[in-house]
Amino acid sequence: MIRLATEADSQLVQELWDAFNVEIPDAPWRDPDEDDFHPDASLLADEDALLSLRREGSRHFFVDVLYVKPEARGRGLGRELIRAAAEYARGQGAEHLELDVLEDNAAARHLYDRLGFATVERRLAAPVGSLLGEAGDGPTFGAVHVQTDDIDKVRRDAVKVLRAEPEITVESGWVRVRSDATDADPARLKQLARELSYTSAGVTVALGVERGTVVRYNLFDRGADVDEYLSVPEFYGDLPPGDVYALGANATVVGRLTGADPQRVRDVARTAARASDLPPAQELYEQIAAVMGVTP
Repeated sequence: MIRLATEADSQLVQELWDAFNVEIPDAPWRDPDEDDFHPDASLLADEDALLSLRREGSRHFFVDVLYVKPEARGRGLGRELIRAAAEYARGQGAEHLELDVLEDNAAARHLYDRLGFATVERRLAAPVGSLLGEAGDGPTFGAVHVQTDDIDKVRRDAVKVLRAEPEITVESGWVRVRSDATDADPARLKQLARELSYTSAGVTVALGVERGTVVRYNLFDRGADVDEYLSVPEFYGDLPPGDVYALGANATVVGRLTGADPQRVRDVARTAARASDLPPAQELYEQIAAVMGVTP
């Protein structure tokens, strides 16, 4: 049952807030905000879930936190809390709810999309060092995209390579494969793409961000590495001019194998001597994914 929290629920509200912060930590460069939790209203689903609201303007409330205990998930509590929050906001004369969601929190983003939330602005972040052209120390992550609709075969083949169950999602004409192991190791991401290209006898793309600063893709066709791109070719050290050139995108090959518009590939998948001369890595990563028709 959804109810408005009272003073008697303050300890439970704090416990759920603390649990949220443990499970969904904030960006590492931000100061801890555990002591900055001062909602104007909180809603509880028994003792299993919390939604807290803060009034930010005459016409809207901001959702500070929506948290459901792991053992209570799958029961629709998040959806019920959002709707209860909407009713509460309307009763207070507000017209909109706003919230933030982490880019990598796929479950939360899916929920908010289904409920009708839409992006109205984006908060971007970049290390100062990377903006000054220095080597970054941000997150490394990526995925392999297999040009097939045979999700079961991709799953079986990926498990053989990784010896672990990966995260598999279906795209439009592609199957996306992601795992913690390949996020931590770009070389393993490339290996997975090569193996899946060989076993599927088709096209795969390994696309990711390295150290929060540069974007790399490897394009394979039937196991052969036919194109490699690194947004800052000399990010890891000086290279001969020929190697620098080779790390640029081959727009013709990308277009032929992925269906991308070669001109769009040339416009988006640019290289530079410094990361600061290109869009932020996350933005560039998403742009290249969009051009290729895969999901970042």
